[in-house]
Amino acid sequence: MKRVVITLLALLMTGPAFAKDKISISVGSYNLNNLPFPLTESLGHFKEQDLEVKTENFAAGGSKVLQALLAGSTDIAVGFYDHTIQMQAQGKEVVAIALLARNSGLVMAAGKDSAFDPAKPETIKGAKVGITAPGSSSDFFVRYFLDRHGLPGNTAALVGVGSGASAVAALEQKKVDLLVNYDPAATLIVDRGAGRIVIDARTDEGAREVYGGVYPTSTLYTTAEFIRKHPETVQKVVTATVKTLKWMQAHSAEEIFARIPSNYVVGEKDSYIKAIINSKTLFSSDGRFVLEDLKTAANVLRAFNEKVEKTPIDLDKTYTNRFVDHALTQVEN
Repeated sequence: MKRVVITLLALLMTGPAFAKDKISISVGSYNLNNLPFPLTESLGHFKEQDLEVKTENFAAGGSKVLQALLAGSTDIAVGFYDHTIQMQAQGKEVVAIALLARNSGLVMAAGKDSAFDPAKPETIKGAKVGITAPGSSSDFFVRYFLDRHGLPGNTAALVGVGSGASAVAALEQKKVDLLVNYDPAATLIVDRGAGRIVIDARTDEGAREVYGGVYPTSTLYTTAEFIRKHPETVQKVVTATVKTLKWMQAHSAEEIFARIPSNYVVGEKDSYIKAIINSKTLFSSDGRFVLEDLKTAANVLRAFNEKVEKTPIDLDKTYTNRFVDHALTQVEN
């Protein structure tokens, strides 16, 4: 009898109930806003939650990841919060489940030959402006700038150049006159003498100047259907992520750099560490969403997105703190 019980216990411990959850998570680019995601993997926090994560970097901006999520080729996206608002305006239920970056992190850099002066918005006329991809938040940044200053949408030409090294190269090689991008590209531009920062929304003060408020960006989001079908798996992903955010708050830029996967790093070590320092206040400390900040994103989208402007948006359906709140009880105890 004892042997039968032992055998049954062995089967239970190696059976489906103890198997790892397999999940796919895709990221639009390896910019600094998304840094908590690769750190979660390298710190072993997914593994601690018995998660087997297949990752894919589209390296072409968050809009491509959103397409993959809606097509069912990825389970969870690392993308910007404003995509959830756009999808609601199109009748699709996409829900943000954890906040990674609580602010934009975007800068606008001007190349050496650029005559653009943000104090004279009309000087952007005719400029080629590099963005990560059409439909991305860098795209929104430029469009909102034009709209706020009463300039037509075709005042400047928007050019998709990706992020990181390719974006910096586009400015250096004068393929674009201006570049809207994130760290580490922002810091690399200055360190290499490729250009100068003319608008900086990495800080709360800068974000209020550009957007009128704090603009939450990088999140983990998925479909409402996936949440309904796999709440336990979603909880594991969020718990692992919250643990990473807490870890980042307690460690220096040098310590964070030491745990970043090598394929994520763009540029030299010193420049990347400097970029982390420049963006340290960018990251959420706990993964929670603040409704007042989410309203900023909605206001920006309404300014130039016709569907969002005409559709009553229920922000409560674009995010949930349910999984983060539960994770915090686990991580803090």
